[in-house]
Amino acid sequence: MAKDKLKKLRADEHIVENIELNIWEALIPVIALVGMLAYNVYVFGDEAISGSNQFILLLGGAVAAIVGFFNKVSYKQMLAEVAENVRSTTGALLILLMVGALAGTWLVSGIIPAMIYYGLQILNPTIFLGACVVICAIISIATGSSWTTAATVGIALIGIGDALGISLGMTAGAVLSGAYFGDKMSPLSDTTNLAPAMAGGELFGHIRYMTYTTIPTITITLIVFIIIGLNLETTGQADTAVILESIDKSFNINGWLFLVPVAVILMIIKKTPPLVALLIGTLLGGVFALFFQPDVVAGITGTNELTFESGYKGILKSITVNTAIPTDNPALNDLFTAKGMAGMLGTIWLIVCAMVFGGVMDGIGALSRITKSLLSMAKSTFGLFASTVGSCLALNVTASDQYLAIVVPGKMFSKAYEDRGLAPENLSRTLEDSGTVTSVLIPWNTCGAYHSGVLGVSVADYFLYAIFNWLSPMTTLFFAAMGIKIKQLVRA
Repeated sequence: MAKDKLKKLRADEHIVENIELNIWEALIPVIALVGMLAYNVYVFGDEAISGSNQFILLLGGAVAAIVGFFNKVSYKQMLAEVAENVRSTTGALLILLMVGALAGTWLVSGIIPAMIYYGLQILNPTIFLGACVVICAIISIATGSSWTTAATVGIALIGIGDALGISLGMTAGAVLSGAYFGDKMSPLSDTTNLAPAMAGGELFGHIRYMTYTTIPTITITLIVFIIIGLNLETTGQADTAVILESIDKSFNINGWLFLVPVAVILMIIKKTPPLVALLIGTLLGGVFALFFQPDVVAGITGTNELTFESGYKGILKSITVNTAIPTDNPALNDLFTAKGMAGMLGTIWLIVCAMVFGGVMDGIGALSRITKSLLSMAKSTFGLFASTVGSCLALNVTASDQYLAIVVPGKMFSKAYEDRGLAPENLSRTLEDSGTVTSVLIPWNTCGAYHSGVLGVSVADYFLYAIFNWLSPMTTLFFAAMGIKIKQLVRA
């Protein structure tokens, strides 16, 4: 039902024409926005996404409004388009809140720790690099965060690789390849939710469609790392006993915990509405937490015994607010933290502000003018895909933030794809293949700076080995050029 409603809302949207607006006037707000964002990220660094970038998006909307006033567009018309834009993202915003809730109960139930526990045990010195990809992919899918994966298990793997005599750049490249694969494919990831919200699609449809380009890319990545690993001379042993012991002390780890993610995966395969699947997954996580991790749930509330009140309070806290499960291993403490529904408010804030900017741009007729120009330059479907990839890369370089490399091209190109008769999944997949994953390849981008600092490896050293990250945009362009899995828009 939610999916059908979202499709109807997008189908009812119209793009405003304004014959008095020329292309250079239409581009003024975009140029102003990119310039302000670039400077803002320069000033605030990693903290820019915490709120200042959102305000810059509103300032970009104000610039667009000024352009509109000079071209005889009323305030009422602009506000109406903003309202329509915000309304169209209602489903995505609710899903984001439920994703935060799911992450909370999956942590306290031991589901995420179990994934990490069993994932670490597949390490083998001969296939260490390939194992790094798999482990980080599993953890990133479970947590929805490449940043958390790199900052915790990634650091541990860098240390293990160094002990084995493996290049730090190789290990970092394997860690980031796996982490960003998981980040892309996880319904818990904010960028994975953001891309379909910008393109006008829905979450699980977006994830299913991404598999066409993502699975071949990660397969090639794995093969390359396995070949490299088989030709490396390693020394020492990969010792994860300390980490495994810490997890075992803090949680009751067993295979029954995997029933919950398996149930959610089956619901997704059966095309259960996303909100329903996520809600059931959240509730099952809460039930399993009470059954398998009573001490953990009680500890969240500061008590030593699980009662009805402490159980209720512990589960609700894990669903709604920040929850941290302490261990005797400092490296694991950051990993075993979930922010609940409250942790998704920053991304929701970003979406709303982006919708304000996009709504004003639509209201003044700028989107219509820009999309017509883009379509006139992109003489083919491949040209449109290539323009999208180029825009994402340019924003990652200039605005220095992966979220903005999704938000701005997503809103700018959505009508162009619709006019070409292309389903929104084409755009959302391209945004992820070129916006999300390439951010870590740019030293001054927030992602590049973060991962380089956390792993202690420069971007220049890991760039070549971050195979999944630079191969992804090439894969999506190859599919576009060959006309492979290009989904057409089904009109009601």
